[in-house]
Amino acid sequence: MVLKHIHMLLALLSVSLFILRFILQLKGSGILQKKWIKVTPHVIDTFLLTAGVVLIVQYQLYPTNVMWMAEKLVAVLAYIVCGFYTLKLARTNFLRWFGFIGAMGWVLLVVRIATSKSNFLF
Repeated sequence: MVLKHIHMLLALLSVSLFILRFILQLKGSGILQKKWIKVTPHVIDTFLLTAGVVLIVQYQLYPTNVMWMAEKLVAVLAYIVCGFYTLKLARTNFLRWFGFIGAMGWVLLVVRIATSKSNFLF
């Protein structure tokens, strides 16, 4: 149970840092060049992924057997793609906003699936 709460805390921190980096990028802030803002999200995401894998194995929620887990993983991958697009590829603020809104939509889907333990897309 503790690991589940750690996983949720890490997910909240990860999304919060994504939002912070998005805002800093819109402002053109030099803070984005600081080492801590470049390294911290990767460290948190590594721990988040590790906790997620341990939870999947511990509760035997393998995506090949549990459809809502497969859907959650697809949504997480879509969030990562949208986040990468938003922070690295989008060249205008309009496109950054477009990617950001898409990423937040995927986050909401992940939260919905995680709390309801039911499929939404598949």
